[in-house]
Amino acid sequence: MNFIRMSDLDLAGKRVFIRADLNVPQDDDGRITDDTRIRASVPAIEAALKAGAAVMVTSHLGRPTEGAFKPADSLAPVAERLAELLQRKVPLISNWIEDTSWQSALDPDNVVLLENCRVNQGEKKDDEALAKKMASFCDVYVNDAFGTAHRAEATTHGIAKFAPVACAGPLLAAELDALGKVLHDPKRPLVAIVAGSKVSTKLTILETLSDRVDQLIVGGGIANTFLAAMGKAIGKSLSEPDLVKDAKAIIDKMKARGADVPLPTDVVVGKKFSADTEARTIGVDDVQADDMIFDVGPETSKVIGAIVAKAGTIVWNGPLGVFEFDAFAGGTERLAKAIASGPGFSIAGGGDTLAAIAKFGIGAQVGYISTGGGAFLEFLEGKTLPAVQVLEERAKT
Repeated sequence: MNFIRMSDLDLAGKRVFIRADLNVPQDDDGRITDDTRIRASVPAIEAALKAGAAVMVTSHLGRPTEGAFKPADSLAPVAERLAELLQRKVPLISNWIEDTSWQSALDPDNVVLLENCRVNQGEKKDDEALAKKMASFCDVYVNDAFGTAHRAEATTHGIAKFAPVACAGPLLAAELDALGKVLHDPKRPLVAIVAGSKVSTKLTILETLSDRVDQLIVGGGIANTFLAAMGKAIGKSLSEPDLVKDAKAIIDKMKARGADVPLPTDVVVGKKFSADTEARTIGVDDVQADDMIFDVGPETSKVIGAIVAKAGTIVWNGPLGVFEFDAFAGGTERLAKAIASGPGFSIAGGGDTLAAIAKFGIGAQVGYISTGGGAFLEFLEGKTLPAVQVLEERAKT
C-alpha cells in the first residue's frame, strides 16, 4: 500500500488541514464520557505544530442535519478537551466555509478547530465545490480519521483530490500498517474471533475470513446461529434462523480447506435478559426450551485459550457473551486474558471490543487497537476504502 505519510513531509510554514476523528460519546448534558479518540488525534496535531505549521483541524460529531446547526452539534466540548491535552488555546471557528476571515489570523505554530464538518451543506455527498473550497484553505491535507475512511465525504475524500498535497496522518498510517500486516502477510496460524449479536451484520466478513483464516471463532448471538446450524437446541437464545444455511455453508467451507470453526461445548444460560437473572453453566446439549445462552462456559474457554496460545496472528471483533453483566462476562474475560498473554500479534477493533478491552484492563497487551468500527471490518473484508484509495492515487501524481 503506497501513500504519502505526514511524517515524510516538511511542514514548516505550511497551512495544514487535518481531518481527525473527534466523534466522542457524550452524556445528556454534553459532557464527554470517553476522550480516547481525542487523545488518539493529538500526535498528528502536535507533530504539525512542532514542525512550524499553521494547523486547522475538523471532525464530525454525531449525526447533524446539513445546513441546520444546533448547539448539540457543536465541537465546543472537544475544543475544550483538546486545549487541555495540547496545553494551548484552541479557538473554535464557526461558519468556517462562508466566513473565511479566520484564515488571516492563522499563523504558524497555531491551531484552530473548525466546527462540525457534517453541518456543511454537501459534506456527506462529497460535493466537489465544497471540497475544492476546503482544499484552497491548505497547502497540505492530512487524513488522520481511519474511522471514517470507508465513507466518501468532502472532508475525507473530495478535499484529498484537490489539495496541493494529500497524505496520511500518523494514526491512519498506523492503522493501515497494522491491518495490512494482518490482511497481506499474517504470521500463521491466523485466528479470527468474530462475535456479536447478529450474523447478518457480519456475514460478509465471516465469508471473507473463512477463505483466509486457519480457525474462525464465533461468539454471542452469532455462535447461537452457528449452533442451530449444527442441529443444536438453543432455546430462546438470540439467533437468526434465516441465516442458518449461511452459517452451515461457512462451517463446511472451513472444513473443506482443513480449517475449523470450534463451537461452544458448554454455555452459561439464564431465563431472562437481566443482570440479576440466575446464571447456570451447562453442557450445550442440555439447553432447555426457555433458556437463553448469554456466554460460553469454562470448557469452551479452555479450547479457545489453547487456540489463541498457538496463534501467530489474532483478529478480534466482538465479545463472546453479554460481558456488560458480570454473571456473563467470564467467557469474554478469559478470551481477553488469553489474547493478552499469548505470543501472537493481536489486532482488535469495534466498539464493544474496545469496551471489553477497557473493562478487563488488557489494552497494553493488545498488539494494535483499531479506532475504526465499520472501516475496520470493511478493510478486513478486502473492500476499497474511498479515503484510502484517494491517498494512494495522489501518491502516484
